[in-house]
Amino acid sequence: MSEPVEFSLVEDGTAMISMNRPALHNAFDEGMIAALTAACLRAGEDPRVRRVVLEGRGKSFSAGADLNWMRRSAAYTAEQNHADALGLGRLMRTLNDLPKPVIGLVQGAAFGGGAGLAACCDIVIAAEDAKFCFSEVRLGLIPAVISPYVVAAIGPHQARRYFCSAEVIPAPEAMRIGLAHIVAPRDGLAAARDAMIATLAQGGPEAQADAKALVGDVAGRDIDDALVNMTARRIADRRASAEAQEGLAAFLEKRAPSWRAG
Repeated sequence: MSEPVEFSLVEDGTAMISMNRPALHNAFDEGMIAALTAACLRAGEDPRVRRVVLEGRGKSFSAGADLNWMRRSAAYTAEQNHADALGLGRLMRTLNDLPKPVIGLVQGAAFGGGAGLAACCDIVIAAEDAKFCFSEVRLGLIPAVISPYVVAAIGPHQARRYFCSAEVIPAPEAMRIGLAHIVAPRDGLAAARDAMIATLAQGGPEAQADAKALVGDVAGRDIDDALVNMTARRIADRRASAEAQEGLAAFLEKRAPSWRAG
């Protein structure tokens, strides 16, 4: 039996995390959630990993929750349901907080929790045929665990509409509202991925980790003295870092910095 999630590391430092249940449109259950969480932790902790690509094998990125898993959960106690939901919550937070840039490569369906996974990615490249949907209310449920990441991506006003209507969101509309960043032809998805990987390779890996964390630390905050001081401290610390010193020296000497060597 194949693994529900496959992890591979390319020589350029790209970790590929592939959801591998194509016959089920990469719908996830507790086993797949645990495997995805483990893969994300592995990528985050491995110093060789510079960036992560999250993809789904087959026709779809992820159709959301597996029906058999949902049937089992219907018989859970309140405590079991809470523990089960926390597992999904840990996955979303682990992916969202990865200290490496994450590219989500979305084709076909990204429904429910699948759309939530996309919202946790830093850069979402969607095929022209990609369709996003927060379908939970049609089952009498709500997209609770994924909501912090989706609202951060598309804002509360759009979230109100799509959480309540469960409308299917085509790729161009997903890009317009902030759920996707790039829309590419289905047969051009790999090329768009490779172009973004090449773009990310230009940046210092430590700076990228700090830049990603910076967004989370300033989003939604009042611009007050505390925030101004915090951001000034962040750039001062970064200027003093070995990576920044190397980057500035390389710029002045008109050469590639060490992280782009070779």
